[in-house]
Amino acid sequence: MDFPELAARTRRFSHGAPRAVSVTDDGSRVVFLRSGGPQDPADALWALETASAEERLIADPAVLLGDDADPVVLAPGERALRERRRLSTAGIGSYALDGAGRVAVFALAGRLFRADLVHRDVIEVTTVGPVIDPRPDPTGQRVAYVTDTADGVRRGELRVVAPDGTDTVLAGEDGGVTWGLAEHVAAEEFGRFRGYWWAPDGRMVLAARVDDSRLPRWHLHDPADPATPPTTVAYPRAGGPNAEVSLHLLDLDDGWVDVHWDRETYPYLASVDWADGNPLITVLRRSQQHGLVLAVDPRTGETQVHAELADPRWVEPIPGTPAHLPDGRVLVGGELAHDGYDARCLFADGTLLTPPSLYVRRVVGRLPTGPGPADLLVEASEGEPSQRHLYRVRTVIGGGVDARRMSSAPGWHTAAVGGDTLVVGTASLDEAGTSWSVWRGDREVARLRSLAATPSSAPRPMLVRVTDRRLPSAVLYPTEHVKGTRLPVLLDIYGGPGHQEVVAARSAWLERQWWADCGFAVVTIDNRGTPGIAPSFEKAIHRRVADVILTDQVDALTALAGKHPDLDLDRVAIRGWSFGGWLAGLAVLRHPELFRCGIAGAPVTDWALYDTAYTERYLGLPDDGIDVYGHHSLVELAAEPLYPGEPTRPLLLVHGMVDDNVVAAHTLRLSAALLSTGRPHAVLPLTGATHMAAGGLSERLLRLELDFLRTHLG
Repeated sequence: MDFPELAARTRRFSHGAPRAVSVTDDGSRVVFLRSGGPQDPADALWALETASAEERLIADPAVLLGDDADPVVLAPGERALRERRRLSTAGIGSYALDGAGRVAVFALAGRLFRADLVHRDVIEVTTVGPVIDPRPDPTGQRVAYVTDTADGVRRGELRVVAPDGTDTVLAGEDGGVTWGLAEHVAAEEFGRFRGYWWAPDGRMVLAARVDDSRLPRWHLHDPADPATPPTTVAYPRAGGPNAEVSLHLLDLDDGWVDVHWDRETYPYLASVDWADGNPLITVLRRSQQHGLVLAVDPRTGETQVHAELADPRWVEPIPGTPAHLPDGRVLVGGELAHDGYDARCLFADGTLLTPPSLYVRRVVGRLPTGPGPADLLVEASEGEPSQRHLYRVRTVIGGGVDARRMSSAPGWHTAAVGGDTLVVGTASLDEAGTSWSVWRGDREVARLRSLAATPSSAPRPMLVRVTDRRLPSAVLYPTEHVKGTRLPVLLDIYGGPGHQEVVAARSAWLERQWWADCGFAVVTIDNRGTPGIAPSFEKAIHRRVADVILTDQVDALTALAGKHPDLDLDRVAIRGWSFGGWLAGLAVLRHPELFRCGIAGAPVTDWALYDTAYTERYLGLPDDGIDVYGHHSLVELAAEPLYPGEPTRPLLLVHGMVDDNVVAAHTLRLSAALLSTGRPHAVLPLTGATHMAAGGLSERLLRLELDFLRTHLG
């Protein structure tokens, strides 16, 4: 079986690997999802008891559903939520725990299940209709959920099931209003996938009300199925209205308190935390250049400012913040950009906790320290952006700045923590997949088993920093490459904000090694705008995304060719998906002298057709710079008349016909513009496919892409 087919069947070697790992607050139990093997797409719920190191199967989708339903089939709301999470697995997509970690609840085929993790009993909870995002209260007695679309059921009702099975509406409305769900930009652009939060005592719920009635309705239809009516979505396009989002405290006895803040000035609800004390929320201006961290009084709904976030480019909150520290201080993530500093740091009530040399990526949780204040467990990078390590950060008042690295091996580390139990996930260039080790104190007590397939190749990318900007870059050669043999170059990129490609994890290079073994020198570059180095590196792209990023890609490629003479710059192709698809199209249209052909998958070809929060963060509002939008538009670039003798290079455009993130209109409009000026291109429509092109589709595309590149590179 060749690589594309094996990667398709194994979901890029992730079926059977543990994921969604969490630890109960007392450290007694590790909970995670894992399918039954390398070609089993349906994830089941598992638990490992740290005292015995025994893994136990808690909930098997096939057993729970029996012959009544297929675990691959998802309810519409669950499908949309997984699309936002970029989660292509079947079975149990996610779960939520009670405060003690004794109860887990999850949705499966639109049905609600409650699992007793101690006794391994799983029961189905009767509901009025299909469920989205069920969550137990901290006591484990009640379960809240949001209704999905169904006959006779109103979508977006927030409901609570009592211990006796009584199913009560907490909030619900008609007219384009939902309760308890995250709006599109919250999930897609701010990483907030939730729309409600239980109070720590389980007596009330903090819920988001989302009114998207002002948004334009877009209609997504798959022409391959003409009998099916189109799906209508409310889409917040750049420059247009956003959904109106408000917060409300709902008690279980019909009490109601509105949360007050200046929603006109700060319309974006970026994050909510209610684990200790009063709720903490982060709200942002539409420009995202200023934000507030607010504490909410649950009795009155009044808010108090704990911190201000400001940046003339855009504010970038740190995941895991804000949060209460045990001593009552508020932990906030921000940037240190004065006195020569250029850092992404943590602060407690304004006091710096992390050294400026540390690029903080995420706050995982708290580490026990005995009688003193708990330390923080943080994921961060220091000097080398291709690696992410774990750090222990002291929070004691007057203790100064103290961050100690806990992970030693090179690689990409992540973690989950609870009580005195720490679970560490390690990916590296030396091993396939992510290995999960379970620690209690300073002793390793178990490892989570992986049932994933082992790839046949062991890529060894050469990682290097190039140009005066020290751009992270990598080169991969064919396994049997003979030095001195000139190779066509495939620039395989993403390049967009918030995401890195040049990482010290083998999984990032498996597909690229296949491309290399097909006869290419594969090059990958993280330009300015990508994370992991410093705020100034990320934010250099503000309102000039195209010029900065394309310059970096071209300069880095040229620098790499100086170090690697086997790279033949007379035969260069470029490919990318989503932002990378836009960048591939931009490269071919602006630099036909360098790029002989390109593959643009699901490209954003007209930024005025993309969503508000992402586009306006980097390009500003259209009304403040319509010329900026025109400068970044592939449609306008492709429509420019060709001058005599101007070289034109072929593009392969690929797009899912029911993509609700980057809609297919992007590719169709670009194709029309290319056609109008006689530029060569081909369009490959993917019927039934969303932005992820899941189900093995993206992997099976590889052969067609290979034929295209071989045809046009020679």
